[in-house]
Amino acid sequence: MDPKAAAMASEDPARQAMLKAIPHLRAFAISLTGNSTYADDLVQAALLRGLENLDKFQPGTSMQAWLFTILRNQFYTEVRQRCREVADPDGVMVGNLATMPEQGARLDFNDMQSALARLSGEQREALLLVGAEGVSYEEAARICGTTLGTIKSRISRARTRLAELLDLEPEEDLGPDRLVKATLFLQAST
Repeated sequence: MDPKAAAMASEDPARQAMLKAIPHLRAFAISLTGNSTYADDLVQAALLRGLENLDKFQPGTSMQAWLFTILRNQFYTEVRQRCREVADPDGVMVGNLATMPEQGARLDFNDMQSALARLSGEQREALLLVGAEGVSYEEAARICGTTLGTIKSRISRARTRLAELLDLEPEEDLGPDRLVKATLFLQAST
């Protein structure tokens, strides 16, 4: 110990009691951990916490018992934290935990609803019957009271108009979205 620290410790009985408790703290820490290196780290953490909270120490009580309590609490806090942690030095598990953002689908749905509302009633009706409800072209023609050719024409025009309203580019926007494509590209390149 450096002479200045020794002089400070000799002046302050609480600090002197802390220094006197170090060998006992170390023995206790080794009994808890079974590892002298980890025990030394625990002792150091307990002493630092004790110094930080020295104002909470009640004179007349046992400094050693107070520091034992701090050390024991520190040890069990670290044990609980380690139980929740998973060793992943290469980051493989973290890489597998990625989730796609959900807001994109909701925004796309809102855009689609707005675009559908801008179609004519006849085009929207034909498109929803065939596209959303899964009704055949023939059944849609019967439901709408028109011919098969008219239904096909309405659906074709509705699809073209939706593509314009949604600013869709067939090569980019049909199939996986840009975020999915970027993720797949990153995974393929690693």
